[in-house]
Amino acid sequence: MDGIFSKQVDCLVKVGLRDRVVLPTTSEFAARIDSYFNNSAKLTPACIFMPQKTAEVVTAIKALVNGGQKFAIRSGGSNFWPSNNIDDGVTMDLKYLNTTEYDPKSETVMIGAGVCAGEIYERLAKYERAVGAAREASVGIAGLALTGGITLFTGRYGFACDQVVAYEVVLADGRVVIADATGGHKDLFKALKGGGNNFGIVTHFTMRTFPCSTIWGGGAILPKEIFPKAAEAIVDFVNRVSDDPDTNLICMLCKITPKPVTIVAALYANMAGVERPPILDKWLAFPEVWKSYKKDSILGLLDTTEQAKNYYGNWFTLCFKNDATIIMKAAELHDALVEQLQDHIKDGDFKTQCVFQPLPLAFIQTSSKMGGNVMGLEQHDSNGIIWGFHVMVRTPELEAWALPRERRVYEGVREFAQSIDGLLNWTTANYAHPTQEVFQNYGKKNVEIIKEVAARYDPDGVFQYLCPGGFKISSVQD
Repeated sequence: MDGIFSKQVDCLVKVGLRDRVVLPTTSEFAARIDSYFNNSAKLTPACIFMPQKTAEVVTAIKALVNGGQKFAIRSGGSNFWPSNNIDDGVTMDLKYLNTTEYDPKSETVMIGAGVCAGEIYERLAKYERAVGAAREASVGIAGLALTGGITLFTGRYGFACDQVVAYEVVLADGRVVIADATGGHKDLFKALKGGGNNFGIVTHFTMRTFPCSTIWGGGAILPKEIFPKAAEAIVDFVNRVSDDPDTNLICMLCKITPKPVTIVAALYANMAGVERPPILDKWLAFPEVWKSYKKDSILGLLDTTEQAKNYYGNWFTLCFKNDATIIMKAAELHDALVEQLQDHIKDGDFKTQCVFQPLPLAFIQTSSKMGGNVMGLEQHDSNGIIWGFHVMVRTPELEAWALPRERRVYEGVREFAQSIDGLLNWTTANYAHPTQEVFQNYGKKNVEIIKEVAARYDPDGVFQYLCPGGFKISSVQD
C-alpha cells in the first residue's frame, strides 16, 4: 500500500502517472540520488518522476503547474551544484528518454534528453559517425547542449549547441513544439543555443553527425616542474590551433592523490586519427610520468577523462586572453590553496583541478559558420583561454570551509587578468558557480533575445520560479 501521498506526489498520481513516480522509501529512489556525480547535488526531492515518453512529460508539466509544485529537470546528473535536483519538490529524471535514432539519409541523429555521451558514441560507432557530445562518458546531452558545450569536435564543427538542428520542447502549458531554423519556432531554436532551461523541457535533440572511426589520443601526466614552459606551450597551441582544428589540448594543474604532490595532467586528441600531430610537438617533448595516448576509439579515449565521484565540490570559471603570465598567476594561486588544503585536511583526501582550455577566435568563427548561438562570443577580438578551478572534498563541512578560499583564488585570477587588460568578459555556464553571472556576459542583444523568447513561450514564468535550477534570465536586470 502506498499510504497517504505528499501533495507533490498526489498531483502526479491524480493524472495517472503513479507508475512513473519513485518514492523516497524505495531502493530505486536511493540509487537514483546516489547516481548524481557530486554529493552536493544529492538533495531529497518529494519524489522522482521518470517519464518514458514525451506525452508523459506533457501530462506531468501540466499537473505540476496547475498544482503550483516546484520541480527540477535531470539529464545525466553530472553538474556539481543541484541545478538538476530539488529538495521537497519533484525531480523529473529523463533517464528513460534514452533513444538514439540515426537517419543515414540526413546524416542526423535524434537523441533523447536522458542519453549520456558514452551511450551516444557507442551507438553511433557502428555507422562510423559521431556528434559533438561531452568529453566524459557519464555527462548527459541536455545540460551540455543547452548551455553551449565545448567538445572534442569544437575546432572543426563548433560548440555542442551549434550542432543541434531541431529541438522537441514541452512548454509550460503542455504544448509540444519542434524548434528548428526554418519553422514557426525559429526564435526558440536560436534562444535554446546557449539559453539553458528558461523556456521549456527539451525532450529530444536532433543533431548533425560527422564521420569518425579511429582517433588518436589519450592522457599524459607530467611533472609540475615543466611550468612555466607548459604555460608558454598552452599559448603556442591556442595561437596555432586554427591550422589544425582536429587536434585538442586540455591542460590542468591538479592534486589528485592523498600524497602532497601537484602534477600536470594533459589530454591530447586528434579526431582525424593523426598520430602525434605536429601542433603537439612541444607537449610530446616534455618528460612524462605516465601516458596513454594511442590510436583508439572515442570510447577508449573517454576512459582517460572520467573523474572521481562522491565528493563535495565547487567550480569557478572565467575567460582571459591567451597570456602565459595569467596562466602562471592561476597556477601560483592554485598551488597556494593546495598547501592550505593539505594543512587542513590531514589525510590528504581532496582533489583539485586548475584547468586551461583553448578558446581561440577560430572556434568562435567556426561556431558562427554553423549558424551561431546566443552566447555572445563574437564580442571577442583576441584568442582566449577558458579557465576552470575545482576543489573536491569528502564532507559538507569541508566544502563550506573550502568555498571562500576557492572564491579568493577565482577573484585573484580575475583581478590579475583585469589589471593587465587580459580579462575577457564571458562566463561559460558549463563550469560556472551558481553565484557567477553568466547571461550578463552574453551581450545586450542576446540577453534581449533570451528574455523575449522566454516571455513568449513561458509567459507565466514557470521556468523562472517553479523550476529554479540553472541560470535564470530573470536574474538579469535591465
